[in-house]
Amino acid sequence: MTNAKRFYIAGKWQTPESNAQIEVANPADESVLATIAAASAQDVDRAVAAAKAAFGVYSRTTFEQRERWLVKLLEIYNRRYDEMARAISQEMGAPIDFAVAAQARTGQGHIEAGIKALREFRFQHDVSGGTVVREPIGVCALITPWNWPVNQIACKVVPALATGCTMVLKPSEVTPLSALLWAEMIDELDLPPGVFNMINGDGATAGAALVAHPDVDMISFTGSTRAGSAIGAVGAQMVKRVTQELGGKSPNIILEGADLRRAVERGVRHCMANSGQSCNAPTRMLVPERDYAQAVEIAREVAQSIRVEGPEQQGNHIGPVSSRVQFEKVRALIQVGIDEGATLVAGGLDAPAGLERGYYVKPTVFANVHNGMRIAREEIFGPVLSMIPYRNLDEAVAIANDTPYGLAAYVQGDGELARAVARDLRAGMVSLNGADQSFDAPFGGYKQSGNGREWGAFGFEDYLETKVINAG
Repeated sequence: MTNAKRFYIAGKWQTPESNAQIEVANPADESVLATIAAASAQDVDRAVAAAKAAFGVYSRTTFEQRERWLVKLLEIYNRRYDEMARAISQEMGAPIDFAVAAQARTGQGHIEAGIKALREFRFQHDVSGGTVVREPIGVCALITPWNWPVNQIACKVVPALATGCTMVLKPSEVTPLSALLWAEMIDELDLPPGVFNMINGDGATAGAALVAHPDVDMISFTGSTRAGSAIGAVGAQMVKRVTQELGGKSPNIILEGADLRRAVERGVRHCMANSGQSCNAPTRMLVPERDYAQAVEIAREVAQSIRVEGPEQQGNHIGPVSSRVQFEKVRALIQVGIDEGATLVAGGLDAPAGLERGYYVKPTVFANVHNGMRIAREEIFGPVLSMIPYRNLDEAVAIANDTPYGLAAYVQGDGELARAVARDLRAGMVSLNGADQSFDAPFGGYKQSGNGREWGAFGFEDYLETKVINAG
């Protein structure tokens, strides 16, 4: 891309202060896909200064003005939709059909939800003797991951724009092409210079400088719990607002009496989608003891039927994981599962036939797993499923909740019973019988899965301060 070695600062593409660069690997064949500029602390200073300078003007724009910008952004996004899908497919290895139907769709969905929320949101209301006003918090640092790249960009940038904040976006250096394209779309809006700024770089340099910058008022981070904890510590020292969407190890409880084949197949395919690289993936399948052997056999059949192919191939399949680092982590944890004594039902360490080059992992299923095993406790972030038997419903709920995470959970079976079980699960999102989540529902979790909520009107809250004006 023409802007790969530049940053978007103060309304224009600018040459970095730093000469540092990062090579972006193509996960499908390990070739160099692109070379991007890597920001220094000085580049971060320039971007934050631009956002700070723009805040006074942009924070005073009307809701109607911001709505018009978001409507125009949706028009631009729709026009360049296929470009976005291709960029995501190239940079993270998502199969092109999946990139079109799911990955690129998230950016569109979050803009649509943001427009709807802005039209309905109450930025002020009266209380006894005064008025409560919701005002933009200030300069926001937005740090996004590689697994659903435009999803996390859109669900942070859109509420920041809608609420009157200015921002500096630092996307993942693993997937910068979709972010560069997003910045080109923002450039078409003719926003006041400095409202939206974007730098590229790694977490240790650019991310750390952005998080610790004294002129940043709020940090929104999506990524690992380890990095989120470190960012939270810096934010606490400076008394900044920090919102985080972190890891998950989501349980999928199949109730007695459920349609076993349908429930297991749905769970396996959901776990393997996006090559297992979703923080809310149902990676622990909990099955009644009486159904366990049959469920394991179904899971074997389904996993072995899932094709692994290059991202350029059309059809329903999974592609590579996103990077060598992720590839090695996933393989290491598959080996851990074998060493722990779990039964390897499908997949494993061998490369899929014909795909020895690239970061491809077979859909892998482990049986005879107990919840103390590392493969049942650690977020693998690859196409790996752990199957755990349970004796009764109380034990199923206890196993489901026995995790440091609490992002998502899934229940399959009788609707009334599933709803009752959902209330006992310590997770921010519970899906019953394969239900999808809408873009205006709150996304986020309990415990070490983070704090705050994103998506729709719920995503506005962390970008707003609350003021009461008492009238005498």
